[in-house]
Amino acid sequence: MSDPGPAALSRMVASLGPGNTFAIVERVDEAAPGGWYAQVLLRDDNTYQLEFRDGTAAEHYQTLTLSQEKVITALSGWAEGRPDWKDAFMWNNIASFFENPEHV
Repeated sequence: MSDPGPAALSRMVASLGPGNTFAIVERVDEAAPGGWYAQVLLRDDNTYQLEFRDGTAAEHYQTLTLSQEKVITALSGWAEGRPDWKDAFMWNNIASFFENPEHV
């Protein structure tokens, strides 16, 4: 789906469950090299693992939440390019998982 709005992102997150545990929203910009995306994984314990990557593996962050609404708000804000979209969370840089092949 190209350019999903808040309603589509809400449906994507609400549909997460067994057999469909993750969703990825990717920003495609030919002028900005690297990978730009936000993703969510519904874990087995019903927590949401929310991640985003700003261009390079060194800028890959992760947080956990129980709130589906906070995930939807974050993904919508990210997709819209709002600067405050990530303020509701404490983020951990997980770049080391991508730099060290033992973690992959």
